[in-house]
Amino acid sequence: MNQTKLLQQRNEIMKKLEGKVAVITGGSTGIGLATAKRFTSEGAHVYITGRRQTELDEAVKEIGDNAIGVQGDVSNLADLDRLYATVKEQKGRIDILFANAGIVEFAPLGAITESHFDKIFSVNVKGLLFTVQKALPLLPCKKRFHYFRTSMAVQSF
Repeated sequence: MNQTKLLQQRNEIMKKLEGKVAVITGGSTGIGLATAKRFTSEGAHVYITGRRQTELDEAVKEIGDNAIGVQGDVSNLADLDRLYATVKEQKGRIDILFANAGIVEFAPLGAITESHFDKIFSVNVKGLLFTVQKALPLLPCKKRFHYFRTSMAVQSF
Protein backbone atom coordinates (compact mmCIF):
# COMPACT_ATOMS: atom_id res chain seq x y z
CA MET A 1 0.00 0.00 0.00
CA ASN A 2 1.37 3.41 -0.85
CA GLN A 3 2.00 6.21 1.66
CA THR A 4 -0.92 8.36 0.43
CA LYS A 5 -3.41 5.51 0.80
CA LEU A 6 -2.20 4.76 4.33
CA LEU A 7 -2.56 8.43 5.33
CA GLN A 8 -6.09 8.54 3.90
CA GLN A 9 -7.08 5.43 5.85
CA ARG A 10 -5.55 6.84 9.04
CA ASN A 11 -7.44 10.12 8.62
CA GLU A 12 -10.71 8.25 8.06
CA ILE A 13 -10.20 6.23 11.23
CA MET A 14 -9.18 9.30 13.24
CA LYS A 15 -12.40 11.09 12.31
CA LYS A 16 -14.92 8.26 12.37
CA LEU A 17 -16.78 9.93 15.28
CA GLU A 18 -16.80 13.36 13.62
CA GLY A 19 -19.87 15.29 14.73
CA LYS A 20 -21.03 12.65 17.21
CA VAL A 21 -22.08 13.62 20.75
CA ALA A 22 -20.91 11.32 23.54
CA VAL A 23 -21.74 11.27 27.25
CA ILE A 24 -19.31 9.46 29.54
CA THR A 25 -20.16 9.13 33.21
CA GLY A 26 -17.15 8.67 35.47
CA GLY A 27 -15.08 10.37 32.80
CA SER A 28 -12.59 12.23 34.98
CA THR A 29 -10.28 9.26 35.65
CA GLY A 30 -9.31 5.80 34.44
CA ILE A 31 -11.20 4.08 31.64
CA GLY A 32 -13.67 6.94 31.30
CA LEU A 33 -10.91 9.51 30.83
CA ALA A 34 -9.05 7.33 28.34
CA THR A 35 -12.28 6.79 26.40
CA ALA A 36 -13.03 10.52 26.34
CA LYS A 37 -9.55 11.22 24.94
CA ARG A 38 -10.02 8.59 22.26
CA PHE A 39 -13.48 9.79 21.29
CA THR A 40 -12.35 13.42 20.95
CA SER A 41 -9.32 12.33 18.92
CA GLU A 42 -11.80 10.68 16.55
CA GLY A 43 -13.86 13.87 16.26
CA ALA A 44 -16.58 13.47 18.89
CA HIS A 45 -17.86 16.18 21.21
CA VAL A 46 -17.70 14.64 24.70
CA TYR A 47 -19.50 15.42 27.96
CA ILE A 48 -17.83 13.84 30.98
CA THR A 49 -19.07 13.63 34.54
CA GLY A 50 -17.33 13.19 37.85
CA ARG A 51 -18.08 13.80 41.50
CA ARG A 52 -15.00 15.89 42.29
CA GLN A 53 -14.86 19.27 40.52
CA THR A 54 -11.05 19.59 40.71
CA GLU A 55 -10.47 16.22 39.02
CA LEU A 56 -13.17 17.00 36.48
CA ASP A 57 -11.55 20.33 35.57
CA GLU A 58 -8.14 18.66 35.21
CA ALA A 59 -9.63 15.96 32.99
CA VAL A 60 -11.30 18.51 30.70
CA LYS A 61 -7.96 20.32 30.30
CA GLU A 62 -6.22 17.02 29.59
CA ILE A 63 -8.80 15.98 26.98
CA GLY A 64 -8.71 19.37 25.28
CA ASP A 65 -11.11 20.80 22.76
CA ASN A 66 -14.55 19.27 22.39
CA ALA A 67 -14.79 18.24 26.07
CA ILE A 68 -17.20 19.63 28.64
CA GLY A 69 -17.26 18.58 32.28
CA VAL A 70 -20.49 18.47 34.25
CA GLN A 71 -19.98 17.82 37.96
CA GLY A 72 -22.35 15.28 39.40
CA ASP A 73 -23.01 11.93 41.04
CA VAL A 74 -24.92 9.34 39.00
CA SER A 75 -26.81 8.23 42.10
CA ASN A 76 -28.27 11.75 42.40
CA LEU A 77 -31.15 12.11 39.95
CA ALA A 78 -31.02 15.92 40.04
CA ASP A 79 -27.38 15.73 38.90
CA LEU A 80 -28.39 13.49 35.98
CA ASP A 81 -31.20 15.89 35.08
CA ARG A 82 -28.69 18.78 35.06
CA LEU A 83 -26.27 16.78 32.89
CA TYR A 84 -28.90 15.98 30.27
CA ALA A 85 -30.35 19.50 30.35
CA THR A 86 -26.86 20.79 29.52
CA VAL A 87 -26.45 18.31 26.66
CA LYS A 88 -29.93 19.09 25.33
CA GLU A 89 -29.35 22.83 25.43
CA GLN A 90 -25.93 22.67 23.77
CA LYS A 91 -26.16 19.74 21.34
CA GLY A 92 -29.75 18.49 21.37
CA ARG A 93 -28.90 14.79 21.22
CA ILE A 94 -26.67 11.93 22.37
CA ASP A 95 -25.14 9.52 19.88
CA ILE A 96 -22.93 7.55 22.30
CA LEU A 97 -23.68 6.82 25.94
CA PHE A 98 -20.91 5.28 28.07
CA ALA A 99 -22.30 4.55 31.56
CA ASN A 100 -18.88 4.12 33.12
CA ALA A 101 -19.32 5.53 36.64
CA GLY A 102 -19.03 2.97 39.38
CA ILE A 103 -17.47 2.29 42.74
CA VAL A 104 -15.86 -0.67 44.44
CA GLU A 105 -15.45 -1.02 48.20
CA PHE A 106 -14.30 -4.40 49.38
CA ALA A 107 -15.34 -5.85 52.72
CA PRO A 108 -15.49 -9.36 54.11
CA LEU A 109 -18.96 -10.84 53.73
CA GLY A 110 -19.58 -10.76 57.47
CA ALA A 111 -18.60 -7.05 57.69
CA ILE A 112 -20.87 -5.68 54.95
CA THR A 113 -23.36 -3.24 56.42
CA GLU A 114 -26.65 -1.99 55.05
CA SER A 115 -25.03 1.42 54.54
CA HIS A 116 -22.15 -0.16 52.58
CA PHE A 117 -24.60 -2.12 50.43
CA ASP A 118 -26.82 0.94 49.81
CA LYS A 119 -23.86 3.09 48.77
CA ILE A 120 -22.58 0.57 46.23
CA PHE A 121 -26.00 -0.24 44.79
CA SER A 122 -26.94 3.43 44.65
CA VAL A 123 -24.05 4.17 42.29
CA ASN A 124 -23.60 0.86 40.44
CA VAL A 125 -27.24 -0.15 39.94
CA LYS A 126 -29.50 2.85 40.52
CA GLY A 127 -26.96 5.15 38.85
CA LEU A 128 -26.68 2.88 35.81
CA LEU A 129 -30.43 2.50 35.40
CA PHE A 130 -31.21 6.21 35.65
CA THR A 131 -28.18 7.22 33.57
CA VAL A 132 -29.67 5.26 30.68
CA GLN A 133 -33.34 6.02 31.38
CA LYS A 134 -32.85 9.78 31.61
CA ALA A 135 -30.77 9.77 28.40
CA LEU A 136 -33.55 8.12 26.36
CA PRO A 137 -35.22 11.37 25.20
CA LEU A 138 -31.89 12.53 23.73
CA LEU A 139 -31.03 9.27 21.99
CA PRO A 140 -31.98 8.98 18.31
CA CYS A 141 -35.32 7.21 17.96
CA LYS A 142 -34.92 5.34 14.70
CA LYS A 143 -31.16 5.36 14.38
CA ARG A 144 -28.48 3.15 15.81
CA PHE A 145 -26.91 4.40 19.02
CA HIS A 146 -24.07 3.03 21.11
CA TYR A 147 -24.29 2.15 24.77
CA PHE A 148 -21.33 0.95 26.81
CA ARG A 149 -21.02 -0.13 30.43
CA THR A 150 -17.87 -1.13 32.23
CA SER A 151 -17.61 -3.25 35.29
CA MET A 152 -14.36 -4.29 36.78
CA ALA A 153 -13.27 -5.24 40.26
CA VAL A 154 -9.76 -6.18 41.23
CA GLN A 155 -8.58 -7.30 44.63
CA SER A 156 -5.31 -8.84 45.67
CA PHE A 157 -5.19 -11.36 48.49
